[in-house]
Parts: sequence; structure tokens; C-alpha cells
Amino acid sequence: MAEKNWHVGGTLPIAVQAVLCLAGAVAPAHAYALSDSFAAPSYVGTLDPNVVWEALIGGIVVCAFLAAIVLWIHSSLRRTRRLQLRRNAFVSSAMNNLNQGVVMTDARRRVIFCNDRYLEIYGLTRSDLRADMTGYDILELRRQRGVLGVSDDEFYEKAASPNGLITELPDGRAILVKYFILPNGGSVATHLDVSEQRKLSRQLASTKQFLETVLDNVPACVAAKNIEDGRYIFANSAYERFWGFSRDHVVGKNARELFAPASAASIEATDRTALLAPDGQYRNQFEVERGDEQRMVASIRIVVRNESNQPEFLLLVFEDITDRRSLSQELESTKKFLELVVDNIPVALIVEQVKDGRYLLANRSAETILNRRREEATGLTASDIFNAKEAKLIIARDEAAIKKRGMITEEHPISTKDGLRLFLTRRATVLSDAGEPQYLIKTHEDVTDRRQTESRMAHMAYHDGLTDLPNRAAFLQALTQMIEACEGTSEEFAVLCVDLDGLKEVNDVFGHALGDKLLIEVAHRLQDSARGGVVARLSGDEFGLIIDGKQPEAGLALAQQIGEAVAHEFQIDGRPVRAGITTGMSVFPHNGTDAASLLANAGAALFRAKQKSRGTISLYQPEMDQQIRDRRVLHQDLSMAIKNGELSLAFQPQGVARHSVAESEIIGFEALARWQHPVRGQVSPAEFIPIAEESGLIVEMGEWILREVCREAASWPNPLQVAVNLSPAQFMHGDVVGLVHSILLETGLAPGRLELEITEGVLIEDFDRGLALLRRLKALGVRISMDDFGSGYSSLSYLQAFPFDKIKIDRAFIINLGRNPQSAAIVRAVIDLGHGLEMSIIAEGVETVEQLAFLAKEGCDGVQGYLLGKPLPIGKYAGLVGRTEAMELALKTG
Repeated sequence: MAEKNWHVGGTLPIAVQAVLCLAGAVAPAHAYALSDSFAAPSYVGTLDPNVVWEALIGGIVVCAFLAAIVLWIHSSLRRTRRLQLRRNAFVSSAMNNLNQGVVMTDARRRVIFCNDRYLEIYGLTRSDLRADMTGYDILELRRQRGVLGVSDDEFYEKAASPNGLITELPDGRAILVKYFILPNGGSVATHLDVSEQRKLSRQLASTKQFLETVLDNVPACVAAKNIEDGRYIFANSAYERFWGFSRDHVVGKNARELFAPASAASIEATDRTALLAPDGQYRNQFEVERGDEQRMVASIRIVVRNESNQPEFLLLVFEDITDRRSLSQELESTKKFLELVVDNIPVALIVEQVKDGRYLLANRSAETILNRRREEATGLTASDIFNAKEAKLIIARDEAAIKKRGMITEEHPISTKDGLRLFLTRRATVLSDAGEPQYLIKTHEDVTDRRQTESRMAHMAYHDGLTDLPNRAAFLQALTQMIEACEGTSEEFAVLCVDLDGLKEVNDVFGHALGDKLLIEVAHRLQDSARGGVVARLSGDEFGLIIDGKQPEAGLALAQQIGEAVAHEFQIDGRPVRAGITTGMSVFPHNGTDAASLLANAGAALFRAKQKSRGTISLYQPEMDQQIRDRRVLHQDLSMAIKNGELSLAFQPQGVARHSVAESEIIGFEALARWQHPVRGQVSPAEFIPIAEESGLIVEMGEWILREVCREAASWPNPLQVAVNLSPAQFMHGDVVGLVHSILLETGLAPGRLELEITEGVLIEDFDRGLALLRRLKALGVRISMDDFGSGYSSLSYLQAFPFDKIKIDRAFIINLGRNPQSAAIVRAVIDLGHGLEMSIIAEGVETVEQLAFLAKEGCDGVQGYLLGKPLPIGKYAGLVGRTEAMELALKTG
């Protein structure tokens, strides 16, 4: 304004000077005219020199006046332009120093301004912009540079909305764009980097969710209400469970709208007393009505104040102490109550002060890693508690977490009184109001046992649960590696399939427990004889070996040696047991160049050896393909058996795990298929089920089994459960969900009584499809059980992905209970795992009272095995299913 005033005032002297000059020129002429007014007029041709000079001087003055005016106008215009340039430079400098990008366009969408921050945000330069560029052009330029992923219409529509448009850049930054239309038709768009704000918002949401989760897992009832109107604003899960209604029903209501009059009066009186308490806390005990019963609760109320120190909320914490009033003394103050909550967290919790690294709080679980009472740890640092090496590591990780200002999770060992243990440690930094790290919260969870269990389960994926030998999958893997190592060389090796003779007889005479012990001893002798070669258990009584050297001499020599080793008498549980082996052998590369062919041909040789005589050794010959033809014949017979009704069903009882058989109430049966061949007689399921699965007949057979089982179970007076195995092939072929649904409708069996047992093969083949089918089956109302858990891969991800109703522990672990601590630990871990996932646990192969007692003690839900009953026709169990004609059916089926 001062500059403007200076320009206006400067024009006055110039104008005055011009006027004075003009007056000076006219005045002499006028005076001269007056002085000569009485003179006689001169003639026209006469010119007075004085007049000429006066006219000349007057003209000069007029010209000077006009020139002064021109100079004044020119000077004013220059000053105006300089002022405008200074203003533009000021505005441009101010706009370029904003923390957000700005783009301005005129009414024709031409870009008239773009600040440096905008170019910096999107990686552009001034040289990228043209003089006639429009808003659409600059969007296209950004799209070409890969920093715009929406259309022009979508950009302007969302940017003009109240919330603006969030643009995600390739480097992870988030830009908030807002677009405004100006009254003159132009526009202004602002671009603000909100990456940090979004990160903080996510952290805040995560922290809020974490705190709500913690409160939901606190065993005490927690609620909060507004002091102003007494209406509830929060209630945790324990509160819901105590009162029997949801938090949605609670929030927004007061006590009189929720509870009986007497209870509401007691609650309101307690609230008023808490508000009048000088320290803002009040603890008491009072009775409330819950339905038709009176319950005694111990309550703590805390007045929460706002920033102005005015009461705003009332925090309520109470417990039902009807059955345990003795605990009321332990809840005398809010501090003791909070300590009780923290102490019940199943992980070690430590709170550390950032400024000096001193521990402010530790719960009882933390005493294990602190190696002292928590009261003694308060005020100490990591250097005061741990040895120098551990303290250095702990301090370094603490500093990293503080620097990150987020959550850091890692596993590392810590020395405890029980030795070196593996802990899962989480570190979270708590910031002050000023945004500076103030506290470090650390939780330590002992995962030693869990990791050992996971390691054992990973080991189980490629090892047999009974003998701890590699399983078929591991054997094929080793065979493939051997082939790769020998390809292109003259090296040979032999593959031996060894069948244990007499195992069935041992099982029938002495029981499966002794038969399993025999398998373990045979496995040891095979390993000793193989002298470091690969030994694996391929199936129930079949082993596989790989032996290098000159073939077939080396292979035949090894087969002879292991035959002699196994022939020696075994002493098992004080009983002399004899066994033998039959061996089939194939040689690489003469009998196959891939793992599947070598193993199949060794199996064909084994089949020929068993046909010749038990205890013999057979080398593969091409004519042994007859075995395949025989299997085809068996396949045709099985196909006819399904159509001719040669298949039948046997039912094995399942009971509740109790300490004795008498206490183990029968709750259901598992249905098993049996085949009475018209020529061969009784064919073992171990023989015809694999053929059915390989050929696809299992789909047709499985449909018949499922229909017959449902029809049979629907006729039982007692509504016991019935379990049926489903093959992976049934999931891969056909509409298994539609089949189950139609059979349930056809037979009238209640869906809740049918349990479908699956193996992990259902999910291994096609995880997503198998999972979708299982969910659809469960939607029908049937129960889904994972069979043979632990015998194969048994990935824990399956249990995480699908809520199985039941887990069946494979019999390989049950038979070793009482003899093998590892089996007991695995069974115990599976039971805890299943209960943690809210799944029932049933153990297969229970044959002794000791096994039953162990399972009952560990909380196993159900058992199945010869101890409760063998697989028999349902007529043998007519009394259990409620049929009065039990004797008649038994005579008919006997």
C-alpha cells in the first residue's frame, strides 16, 4: 500500500510543473496584449519578433507538457508491471513451498499453475510440461509414467467428492487428491502425501483391535457407561456370558432397561457411590438377579476423567463370586485386580521404560525367564538380570523395536532354570502424547514344546509312525535321487521289496500290540543288515531297500543276509516269535529307469515270490507282468461283486474314553466294507480297497456303502452316530455333496448322526476344491472327521483352514503308549491341539486297559479298538442299537 501511495503522489509534481510552464508562457503574451490595447493595429503582413518568440516558447512548453505526461504514464506502467511481477514471485514462492502439490486450470481446463511439490510427488520435471497443456494432458502424462491407475472420469469424480481420491503410487506412497471448481469456471486440485497418516491409522486400528481382544479374553466381566445418562457404551465377552445377552443388546441402554428392578436399583446405587468416591474408585459386593437365581458379584468401578479432569465414563469390572467368595479378598483394589488379570495371561509379560531400560512391570509367568520373583525384577535392567551375552542381544532387539516404533516378532533362546528354552518374543513400543517412545511392552511365549512337536510332525510326514523308518514317499524320493546320481554312468543298484511273513498270524494269535513290536524289531534287523543303505516301510508288512554295487549279485546277497537275520527267533514280551521274509528285486537300469517303474517291478517280483513259496527271493522278469493281469481280473471280480451284492458291512463300536471298558459308553459305530468272494473266500480290505481306488470303482463302491450304512442306521431305535470313510477319489469324481444329500433324503437318516471320515488325501490332491466340498458337506448338517491323523502329512494348515468336528489319532501312536514317551507326548499334543481348536478327539486301535486309562486321563473324547469290540455285523450289536430281537439276529448272522 505504501508503494502504491508512492506511485500516486509522484504524479503530482510533474502535472504542476506542466501547468506552471503553460501559465508562464501565456501570461507574458496576455500582459503584452493589455499594454498595447490602445495601439493602432498593425497590417497583416507585419510580424513582430516578440510575438514569434513567445509563440515558439509556448509551443516548446506545450511539447514539454505532453512529453511529461507520456513519461509519467510510461513510468506508472513499469512500476505496475514490477509490482505485479513481485506479487507473482511471492505467490509462486509461497505455493512452491507448500507441503502439498497444487494444480490450477482456467475455465478451458488449461493448466495455468503447477507447483514444485506436485512435480516432486509424481516424479515429473518442468520440462515435461507444455505451455498449452490441459488437465487431461497432465493426467495422461502421469498415466504414462505409471503414477495414475484410474480413468479421467473416475479421477475427477472421486477427487471432487468430500473424501477425495486416494492414489496408491508404485513405491507404496498414498496421495490424497481433492478437486475444487472455482466460480470463474477454473479449478484447483491439491495433492497431499498421506502415507504416514494411513500407516498411523492402521496402527491405531490394530492397537484398538488388540485392546478389544485383550478385554474380550479377560475372564472378568468388563463394561463401561456414560456418566451423563448412565447408558452402556461397551461390554466384553465375559459380560455377555454372565448376563446371557449380546453386547449389541446392552450398548445404548441403561440399567433399568436391562435388569430386574432390584438389580437395577443396586447397580445405580453403586454407580452413585463410585461417583462420590474421593479417589474415583469404588469396590463392593452385592446381589443381582439373573433369571430365576440370585448371584453375588464383586464389583470395582473406576471413574474415567477427560482432559479437563471432568468425570466422563464409568468403568465397571465385576466377577461372579457366588461359588468362590473367598477370592473377594484378592480383589480389594483395582491394582490387585489388574495384576490378577495380567498374571493369568499364559505368556510372560514385561513392561520396560524406554528412557532408562528399567523394568516397570512383570507378571508371574515372566519369573521363568527372569529367574527371580517379579517384585525383585522391578527397577532392574536387562544388564542386571541376564548374562552379558544375552543382555547384549536383548538390548539390541529392544532398541530396534523402539527405533521401528512398531511390532517386532522373533524367536530366540533364553536361559531359564529349566535350561535353554525357545521363546517367541513380541515387542511393541508405546508412544507418549508427544509422539516419543515411552514404554516397551514385551511378551515372551515358551514355544519349545510346540516347535519340538512341529518338528516331530514334520518328521512324521516322511517317516513311519511305528518303526520310525522312512515311509513310501521318502523311499520314492530317495530312489529318484539315486537314479539321478547313476544316470549317464555304468553304476547299478537294486530295489528290494521285502514282505514280512507271518505277521497276520502273530496279530491273530497274540494281538496287534505284539505284532507291532515284531515290526519294530524287524525294522531294526533290516537296518543292521543294510549297513547304511536306504530302508523304508512301504505299507503294513512291506519294506523297501536300496542297495548299490554289482547287480544282481549285491542285491541277492543282501536279500539272503536279511532273510537269515529275520529268521532268527525274536523274544517279545517274553514270548518266542518266529517270522520270515519274502523278497522281490528289480535292478536299475535294466528293469526300469524311473522310481515308479523300479518299485512296481520289485513289487511284481515280490508277488511272484509269494506265489512260489514264502521265504523265497525273486528277481524281476518281464513275464511277471502277469501280476498286472491278475489284478485286472480281481478288479473285474470286484466290479461284479458290487453289482451282485457280495459286499457286506461290519460295524466297530466307538465309545467315550473312560478309565474302564464298563464306563466307556458306546456312542456310535464305524462302518467297514467286507467282501466274500465266491471263489477266493473272504478278501481282505487291504487287498481290494487299493484296487478299487486305483481303478475308480471306489466311487461306485463308496456310494453303495454310504447308502447301505445310512439305511441301516436309520432303522436303529437308538439314535447312535455312524461313521463312513470317504475316499479322495469320491471327491475328485462325481458330485459327492449331491450324493450325500440325496441319500439322507432317501433313507431319512438325521444328518447330525452321519459322520464322514476323510484322510488328508482329499485336500492334498486339490486343496481349494476339497475345502469347498467339505464346507458344502458340513452345511448339510453332517459331521466331518479327519482320519488317520499323524500317519501321513497331516498338515496343520488343514486344521486351520477347515473346522473339523473330530480328529482320529492313528493307531500307530496308540500302540506305543506306555512304552514310548515320544508317542505319549505326540498323543497328548494332538489332544491339546484338537481341544484348542474345539474339535473332538478319538483314538483308534485301543486294545489294552492301560491305553484306555491313559487316554481318559489326558482328556481324549472317544476311543475305538478291539478292547471295545471288533468289526462285526450289526446283528452282533443289536442290543446296543436298541433292537429287542438281538438273539434272533445273532443266530442268523452267526
